[in-house]
Amino acid sequence: MKNFCLMFALLGFAMVTTVVAAELKVGDDAPDFKMVGSDGKTYSLADFKDKQAVVIAWFPRAFTGGCTKECKSMREFGKDIKAYDVAYFTASCDPQQKNADFAKSLDLDYPILCDPETNNAQAFGVVAPGKNAAARKTFYIGKNGKILAIDSAVKTESHGKDIAEKLGALGVAKK
Repeated sequence: MKNFCLMFALLGFAMVTTVVAAELKVGDDAPDFKMVGSDGKTYSLADFKDKQAVVIAWFPRAFTGGCTKECKSMREFGKDIKAYDVAYFTASCDPQQKNADFAKSLDLDYPILCDPETNNAQAFGVVAPGKNAAARKTFYIGKNGKILAIDSAVKTESHGKDIAEKLGALGVAKK
């Protein structure tokens, strides 16, 4: 029994340290994601490394109030975001067809990345506990693949404007 308790305690410790170690922070290498977009194309961090900065704005679910506001804001401020040398996306754990329908319904001019198996969401540490959905969090990734900033306090109605301002504050090059 004593050995069983020790083994259980060590297993619990290993699980806790794994969760803590997986939490991304500024300066870390961003996970090398690979996801299909709402436009049917496949995107990966490797496509942009040493070429452009990348923004990925994770959101919980397509066709919900906050996610709709966030995506519309990013479309409305697309011109401001596109002034920077950046590739930008929203991302969710929804299936590709649902995100494609959502993107079309909002007339988005950028792709929504799809991660229905949550592998990429797990790598970014955004899987909502007990759900097949992502937490709302935005990652700013430099040309070198390092995380420049993480926004955990996204304001859905102004997120497009906030992204453009953050890119400027981070010193991301303009086109």
